[in-house]
Amino acid sequence: MEALPRETIVDVLESRLREDILAGRHPAGSYLPPERQLADGYGVTRTTLKHAFGRLVQAGLLETRHGVGTKVRDYARLGGADLLPMLVRHDAKWVREIFEVRRSVGALIAERAAARATSKQHAELRRLLDAVREAVGADAVQLADVEVHRALARATGNRVYVLLTNTLFNAYLPVRAALSGPFTDPETAHRRLAPVVEAVASGDGRKAHAAADAYLRVTEKIMLEGLA
Repeated sequence: MEALPRETIVDVLESRLREDILAGRHPAGSYLPPERQLADGYGVTRTTLKHAFGRLVQAGLLETRHGVGTKVRDYARLGGADLLPMLVRHDAKWVREIFEVRRSVGALIAERAAARATSKQHAELRRLLDAVREAVGADAVQLADVEVHRALARATGNRVYVLLTNTLFNAYLPVRAALSGPFTDPETAHRRLAPVVEAVASGDGRKAHAAADAYLRVTEKIMLEGLA
């Protein structure tokens, strides 16, 4: 068995600070108290505090100005989609909003893929679809399903769609285990997804858009029920 990673004091402090920022206890645009005061308040050393600050600066929640102090960034105005996994961990309600975007982007990707996919990409999509039916266990089925969607994005010929697809999947990664409902039966998962692949392979953009929208609505409903 693989040993579980141990949480360090920096991990704990980073988590506490992150939660305090996202919960509004340190409001956007405000400056944090002086380092010595803040370190005493959390019961840590200033060195530990600096390490935690460094991580939160990298995460886009803080900005430090020499001689001025450490400011809480307005992540809602300045942040990017890379913050989504952290926000989902803080509040699972973000998942509903992610799924709304997933639905509209996913349907558009299928439509574009129908217009642009090559015969080689059609064959890849069918092979990956078969892998959904052959996977063992809900986790493996879910991951196989993800690969079909990545391939659909690649088939559009637009790399931004690929990155958007990766971003949306990464966004709900922190709660993925609770979203396995649509993937518990490989045959059913395959049957739900097959119309999307076949519509894309037929080259009918309107049909592909409708099939993807239907698939994403059904799986979203099941996943949100599991999350609740």
